[in-house]
Amino acid sequence: MTAARAEIVVDLAAIRHNVTTLRQITGTPVMVVVKADGYGHGMVPVARAARQAGAEWLGVATLDEALALRAAGADGRVLCWLTVPGEQYAAAIEADLDVTAYSVAELDEIAAASTATGSAARVQLKVDTGLSRGGAAEHDWPDFLARARAGEEAGHWRITGLWSHFACSDEPEHPANDRQEAAFHRALAAADTAGLRPEVRHLANSAAALLRPSSRLDLVRCGIASYGLDPAPGHTPDLGLVPAMTARARLAMVKPLVAGDSVSYGHSWTAEQPTTVGLVPAGYGEGVPRHASNTASVAVDGLQRPIRGLVCMDQFVVDLGGDRPEAGAEVVLFGPGRDGEPTAQDWAEACGTISYEIVTRIGGRMSRSHVDSETTSDEEAR
Repeated sequence: MTAARAEIVVDLAAIRHNVTTLRQITGTPVMVVVKADGYGHGMVPVARAARQAGAEWLGVATLDEALALRAAGADGRVLCWLTVPGEQYAAAIEADLDVTAYSVAELDEIAAASTATGSAARVQLKVDTGLSRGGAAEHDWPDFLARARAGEEAGHWRITGLWSHFACSDEPEHPANDRQEAAFHRALAAADTAGLRPEVRHLANSAAALLRPSSRLDLVRCGIASYGLDPAPGHTPDLGLVPAMTARARLAMVKPLVAGDSVSYGHSWTAEQPTTVGLVPAGYGEGVPRHASNTASVAVDGLQRPIRGLVCMDQFVVDLGGDRPEAGAEVVLFGPGRDGEPTAQDWAEACGTISYEIVTRIGGRMSRSHVDSETTSDEEAR
């Protein structure tokens, strides 16, 4: 099979390894978060691999994502948490999904869907403990929790969980972490007073699951760590997680430059001495960050090569330092790092962002394939 012009390869064995490792480290049931198409890795294949590794829950942002998982045959518990007025809660009830409510108004909509379908919903309650994003604010908890209990007594739903989300768990010493955990325990106490007995209480995301054992409770939600990426760079010990994604392309051409030649739009880089450059056929149309211009590196022939000039929509240029690999040679933008190639974290640092954004945005016209390094070699999968 001819190698792709530009492609993403995801190793499902790495996903299984990471989920298994997270379950062992935390000693807690794990929700693997597969929203945003599995952080760019492919929602359905990642979900299957996560289940194979023992993940008790899957998590997504939107109801559409949750329904797509069901349509693809994903069984077991699935939680979604980002809705707007007028969502199709009836479809969620019929698909046996767990939905999240932030407000009395959302609970009222879910109650109407329950009445229409004649079935009880699975509902989790999200409280805002200091992220100031989604979730019921503390001053709304009494009415919110009372409505949740009334709906449970009326048979509209079963409250299956109560949860919140950290703002600063990737900074373990940040004082907000203690404040949020204390607030969450206030919410749990208030729910208990209201007569609610949620099945799972969960607060910890990847960073907190690894660095803040007190926050693990009944369930931990692991997103980025499930994909083998560090949720708290500089703070997390080496746990043996394996990055699952490799982004690579083939050189379109190689050409010499003389001293004084400038590269790409705006001539933001000029050769100070003779060199050779290679053209990589992927650009910001494929999700290669324009911020990688003159900052990030790729691997060609096992050596890291710096990007020169501005990243364009379809292509970018790398400095080959006088070497002349053949057109068609493999270029690894980022990967696990085991062979000296840059990692998604390296790209994140070069671009002033986080690895989440690097892996979630890469794609565009790149093909994506899934391999299983435990059963199939990468070469066999090409």
